[in-house]
Amino acid sequence: MRKFAFPATLIALFVLGSLASAQQGDAYIGGGTMLSSSASAPLIPGTNCGLSSSGNAVCPEKGGFYLNLGADVIFKKRYGAAFDINWKASQGEFGGPGGQPYRPLLFTFNGVFQPRFGKKAGADLFGGIGWQSTRFYGYQPTSNCVYFGACYTSSNHFLVDVGAGIRYYVWGHMFLRPEVRYYHIINNGDNFTSDNVFRVGASIGYTIGPE
Repeated sequence: MRKFAFPATLIALFVLGSLASAQQGDAYIGGGTMLSSSASAPLIPGTNCGLSSSGNAVCPEKGGFYLNLGADVIFKKRYGAAFDINWKASQGEFGGPGGQPYRPLLFTFNGVFQPRFGKKAGADLFGGIGWQSTRFYGYQPTSNCVYFGACYTSSNHFLVDVGAGIRYYVWGHMFLRPEVRYYHIINNGDNFTSDNVFRVGASIGYTIGPE
């Protein structure tokens, strides 16, 4: 988990540094899964992957359990900003069993609008930009690998995203939020079958300030 300590620290500083002028802040953690289109025929035998026009394997970016960690600050008129990180909880096997270990991480900076439906319920509407960093693991004879354990190569792509969640305050300032997020990842076809990926899941969070 050390690799996520820095993003978690950024989230904490993001909220604490903005609360002075904000109406409220939220911190949340949750989980879900990714949905995307399957590989088109012909498939590589024994896998769910196909071949790109350049002859490289491309696999669907779907399935598995993803964790998400994030925070937002909300100002007047229920508008604000949020930062999120989502990552595959365990390394996948690119191409199926025995394939190269990999893990996607998605970072987003979003504008947020939080309309209220009553004292206990409301919506979170997101839209913004970010990037996906897909790490492919394996021993790399570099100083970063030897001294820092960073034995992977990263494939990075810019993305835009939109999403929505319904929050409900289950107890005091604590809320539950089912949610869906759509990511359009530029040139994601370098590694996966589609530039379009959905994340569905839920988060549990806490509001600092008036709900």
